[in-house]
Amino acid sequence: MNAPENLLTDDHLRAQVKLLGTLLGQVLLQFAGEDVFDAVETLRRGFAELHQQEDQQRRTELMAMIDAMPAAKVELVVRAFAGYFKLVNVAEESFAHRNRRRMLSHGMRLWEGSFDRTLADLKAQDMPAGTLQEMVNRLHYAPVFTAHPTEARRRAVMEGMRRIFLICDELYNPALGVNDRREQEAQLAAEIQVGWRTDELRNAKLEVRDEVRNGLYYVRESLFEAVPKAYSFFEKALRKHYGVNADGTAAIRVPSFIRFGSWIGGDRDGNPFVTADVTEWTVHRQMQAALEEYRARVLELRQTLTHSSDWCTPSARFLERLSEYEAEFGEQVFRGTAVQIYSREPYRRMAAMMLARLDANLSYVHQCLAGVPSFTSQLAYENAAAFLADLCLVRDSLISHGDRIIATQDLQALIRLVESFGFHLLQLDIRQESTVHTRTVAALLRQLDPDFDYLAANEDEQLQRLAAWVGHIDPIEVEDGVLDDEAREALAVFRRMVKLQAEVGDVVFGTYVISMTHSASHVMEVMLLARLVGLCGHNGREWFCRIQVAPLFETVDDLQRSQAILDQLLSNQVYRALVTANGNHQEVMLGYSDSCKDGGILASNWNLYQAQLSIIALTQRYGVECRLFHGRGGTVGRGGGPTHEAILSQPPGTVNGEIKFTEQGEMLYYKYSNPETANYEIGMGVTGLLKASTTALAQIDVRYPQEYLDGMSQIAANGEKSYRALIGMPGFIDYFYETTPVTEIGLLNMGSRPSHRKKADRSLGSIRAIPWVFGWAQSRHTLPAWYGIGTALKDFIGSAPAGLDQLRIMYREWPFFRGLLSNVQMALTKADMEISEEYARLCDHPDTMAIYRAIADEFALTVERVKQVAQIETLLEDNPTLALSLSRRRPYIDPINHIQVRLLKRYRSESVWESEQDSWLTPLMRSINAIASGMRNTG
Repeated sequence: MNAPENLLTDDHLRAQVKLLGTLLGQVLLQFAGEDVFDAVETLRRGFAELHQQEDQQRRTELMAMIDAMPAAKVELVVRAFAGYFKLVNVAEESFAHRNRRRMLSHGMRLWEGSFDRTLADLKAQDMPAGTLQEMVNRLHYAPVFTAHPTEARRRAVMEGMRRIFLICDELYNPALGVNDRREQEAQLAAEIQVGWRTDELRNAKLEVRDEVRNGLYYVRESLFEAVPKAYSFFEKALRKHYGVNADGTAAIRVPSFIRFGSWIGGDRDGNPFVTADVTEWTVHRQMQAALEEYRARVLELRQTLTHSSDWCTPSARFLERLSEYEAEFGEQVFRGTAVQIYSREPYRRMAAMMLARLDANLSYVHQCLAGVPSFTSQLAYENAAAFLADLCLVRDSLISHGDRIIATQDLQALIRLVESFGFHLLQLDIRQESTVHTRTVAALLRQLDPDFDYLAANEDEQLQRLAAWVGHIDPIEVEDGVLDDEAREALAVFRRMVKLQAEVGDVVFGTYVISMTHSASHVMEVMLLARLVGLCGHNGREWFCRIQVAPLFETVDDLQRSQAILDQLLSNQVYRALVTANGNHQEVMLGYSDSCKDGGILASNWNLYQAQLSIIALTQRYGVECRLFHGRGGTVGRGGGPTHEAILSQPPGTVNGEIKFTEQGEMLYYKYSNPETANYEIGMGVTGLLKASTTALAQIDVRYPQEYLDGMSQIAANGEKSYRALIGMPGFIDYFYETTPVTEIGLLNMGSRPSHRKKADRSLGSIRAIPWVFGWAQSRHTLPAWYGIGTALKDFIGSAPAGLDQLRIMYREWPFFRGLLSNVQMALTKADMEISEEYARLCDHPDTMAIYRAIADEFALTVERVKQVAQIETLLEDNPTLALSLSRRRPYIDPINHIQVRLLKRYRSESVWESEQDSWLTPLMRSINAIASGMRNTG
């Protein structure tokens, strides 16, 4: 039997989608009525036919049908389409998971990016075990959850979709009988009916604490299972391809290198609701989630490690620790008749001690969350390291008397969790915008250094004075009473960091990110604020630093100046001393979103590529280890795309075993809502990191031909010129605001953060990058992901006789260029210029149609040139799975877009009563949700 015969085909997926669609249709007939059901079917079939062949009369009939629908009916129709998208998404995810499982069960060659295939490839390349061990020892894989306003799902909806996922999975169990299958289908019908009865819209705007709870949902429901499994699969592949030691352990040891982080509750850039109090609550809420999970798992160990001292002899170190605990805590833990419980079962008795200690930690956290003053009991663990030491002691003792197989099951999974998540759970990054620090430092220096006018000084003078104060050895007193609210809150954040580090440990915080870093002084300002509260400085004997600060370079201009800014910092004696004191490590964050909004997709991608090379070269020259932090979103216009390919397309030598990147908005749901998919995504990311690091860590110098780099510079310059010409057209900003639902997106209660930096400011600078991309996606322009590429490729091909041949070679041989054009194909496929034209007619600016024609012409040119360079007949020809997925959605997305245009027109109309306007708002909100779900990635 050949390999493909063991795999499910698209026919299987279509069958499941049909089943889900049929069950949804039955729910519609029962609860929405035949009229709504018929309307949905007419629209779906009608627009599918129009996509195959244009029929103006049929289109007119469908538009008239939409126009005639009252608000209540429109709402039901949109909900039906949205429900279909949710079910298709689940079916596709379940289908992919089942095929991966079939590959494993049938012993087939696994997918590109699997641990098994990656390790097999490295072994085939004759990579020595010693070199691979060095690489593995350096790995640091850090996805960071963020709460940007592109994700509108309620937890109740996510939990329902999880139940449907599990039923879909069970339906393909080969052992399922006819009656069992009917029972499963009945459960599936019930869940779909519950989904219809559940409102997917929130009735109130999210608060930051709600966003924190949403983030914790993914950890609790998915990561706690997926992370230990990822380590297990990695170790299994290493044992298979690199052998085992005599004691059965893998020849190559895998340290715990996966570290999830979060911005939720720490990112205060543009979000006034993220206060120092909220950050403290977030830390304690995360601690609670970690401790509760550990407690449940230790409770399981107490039930399963029932070894009797009559039948095994624990290690001397274990018995010594147990004896110490008996003497110190025995009376507290075992009271009254419980004194002798587990007296002949040492591991259960130890587990009981550990449970009591964790309960003491939890009690303290509960007090903190309730806002009640408390103290840490002596019984509580001092930190996660102490708890981990107990777990390792139990594991090693089990191994000592021949129970390795038991030690490497649930106990080892818990050890991996504690190593990866500690008591803090997610390393919390703090982010604030540079001008807030500048104003705060200016206010403080008016107290500390009244003769120095900080704001009037030039950059060199500011740096010199900041360095002097950071290195000031004597105590510095600050009078908070004379500071304004902004400065007091900015300083309070640093003080709270000190407090929480003392409670939880330095590891509780990841990085302090400075958005809109335009100069070296912006970084030194943060170091001064840290110095004032004791996070860094000189204690009279030596330098110390307990804060990792990362400049965030976001705009094209900042990316181009990033090397000069870092050079100025690292050549500063005080800053260099602080970096040395902090482990000789510097983190630098690169912003994909604003650079794309600022200069277009080509300028953004190329400047990011060059910035990475120059930053790594500079830090290596200074002998500093640098970790790049990639601020990428879900869409191509915000640096999105498959993680494995994205890591591999980074410039050679810039990854070096470490990568940190944001996981934003809707991508959290698609990657981490199910542990089966989360495990796959983590594995794909880690193997991408491993492969991208191979050349650097094996000290192999990979350089791409200079003509590639020169060609890309020319392409990027032409692309940026084309993009800037578009955004500079008269009326372009009005076009964006009026042809997209960006204003209405702000009403959707998706996030706590405002969508604009300044209220009522209709400008490119005011709109945030995320709603910028979200709006263009809703209106099917998707232009941030592709505009300017067609012109740039055309100009390059026309500039030299061999221009096209060179581009084709670059596409084949250069992962960066191939990744760029592959991602662009997805964005082009999701765009639809006919639908975009409908949105364009919502704008009454006199230059509207000139702008639309410029966009449509560039779109046609980009499709033509991308196909020409990639040598394909149709977009996504190299990715048939994605092409099928998008084509499956199209008959459902198109009608909602047409409906949304009519809803926008009616909601914005000034010729009707306000009450009538409001009647169209809820259907409009649902249409935004539905399109976001259908497009899968939004912002």
